[in-house]
Amino acid sequence: MSPLRSHPSATDARRTRLWLPRLAWLCAAMMLAIISISAFIRLVNTGVGCTPWPACHGQLGSLLPAGGAHPGASDAAVAAARSAHRVVASGSLVVILVLLSLSLQQRLRRQARHAAGLLALALFLAGLGIAARSSLAPAVTLGNLLAGFCMLVLSVRLARLPDAGRAAPPLAPWAWAALALTLAQAALGALVSSGHAGLSCPTWGLCDVSQASWQTLNPWTAPPAGTSPSHPGGALIHLLHRICGLGLLGLLTAMAWRAARLKQPWVATAVVALPALQILLGLGLVAQQLPLGGTWAHNLLAALLAALLASLTTSARQTPARA
Repeated sequence: MSPLRSHPSATDARRTRLWLPRLAWLCAAMMLAIISISAFIRLVNTGVGCTPWPACHGQLGSLLPAGGAHPGASDAAVAAARSAHRVVASGSLVVILVLLSLSLQQRLRRQARHAAGLLALALFLAGLGIAARSSLAPAVTLGNLLAGFCMLVLSVRLARLPDAGRAAPPLAPWAWAALALTLAQAALGALVSSGHAGLSCPTWGLCDVSQASWQTLNPWTAPPAGTSPSHPGGALIHLLHRICGLGLLGLLTAMAWRAARLKQPWVATAVVALPALQILLGLGLVAQQLPLGGTWAHNLLAALLAALLASLTTSARQTPARA
């Protein structure tokens, strides 16, 4: 074999630099779709938006009260969502394998590490789906949600990884801190949902935690079937979710001020608008008794915020130089 073939050629390197970010953005779009579909299936299975409300909450399927139904999601819609989830998840695995292969072939270590992380998380989700398919434990919801969010973050970062040697952008430390708080907020939201505590704080003020239970923080204990979404025991986890949201808004407001000083007005606007909309939507969900569409949008906005912050943790990729 010729020695010249022992290293990637310049043409192969340019082709890889062209296709890697495109495939990574495709993977990010697929992860956003998976997160959205998973949220829809999870919310329908929990009974969000069902009738008669709230007697049907947590009692769908064989436990659904006589005459109960889910006007926002027919059986056909749920079946279609499950099929779409399998198709997109399988497709994303193929894209991840291609990303890993290209990164290893061109000896792009940082890209390969991100792709390997994506593969590990994809295999974890596949194993979780097989091992805990019928489990109602909040830990299963946490595992699915956080793994999906982390895959979205890795995909966005992989799409924007710059050439070696470029300094991190000035907003990167802020973005990392906000991203960590966003993931914590998402985890608390998952515990609120899986703990049937969506209406445990019925007012816009502070929650009444006099009857709250620390058990709602235990991800290995599922609430009994038919637990009301307004049960007082869930007030603590709901309050923590709200406090974390306000803390995230404060951090992102400071980040927006820094972005404005750096002449990045679109960043300043986005990092304030998304969490503010998220908080308003969350308050509206309580007032409207957890409508399915609004609750689903609440999940989607959290994923979009995580993707935005992930994009701000790294510089934009440089355009490959011409030969």
